[in-house]
Amino acid sequence: MNTPAHLIFGAAALARKDQRGSVSAALGGAIAPDLSLYMLVFWHLAVIGTPAETVFGDLYYSPQWQAIFAVDNSVFVWLGLLAVAIYGRWIWLRIFSISALLHVALDFPLHAGDGRPHFWPLSDWVFTSPVSYWDDRYYGWIAGPAEVVVCALLTLVLFQRFRSTLHRALFIGIFIGELASSGVWLLFF
Repeated sequence: MNTPAHLIFGAAALARKDQRGSVSAALGGAIAPDLSLYMLVFWHLAVIGTPAETVFGDLYYSPQWQAIFAVDNSVFVWLGLLAVAIYGRWIWLRIFSISALLHVALDFPLHAGDGRPHFWPLSDWVFTSPVSYWDDRYYGWIAGPAEVVVCALLTLVLFQRFRSTLHRALFIGIFIGELASSGVWLLFF
């Protein structure tokens, strides 16, 4: 899934208006499994000037990058952090961990050929899904628009749950990010 979709799903599942810090925790956990990707891509594209074709065609699939992705996309890493949160009775960390687990669970069935080793360190196995959230060769032409529709509905749920202008602006901004990253807008222009 696109990262903004993970943010919307995480917030809709875990953020509560009566639970202080839950929006931040849900959003933080939702983006955590993708942070290393963003940092690596930024470093290569913006700082050292690596061509985008090299970043997304070679480096993304390199053993070095995949080793990093294995850690922040590991079910066991997030389950371990959840256990620490439960033991320590840290609600914020519990929400963060569950949101990261939700991210990993939603990515699992939607990556055809570009998945992550979700069971590291016990296994380097990568599930190759028959469905992709972006690649039309693997039903991306269905999964991508479906992702946007579900995100729109969940954004409406968040609008009902959170009435403040700040929260609503935040969720609209994230949804606009989903529209921009999904490419669905290309269908209309």
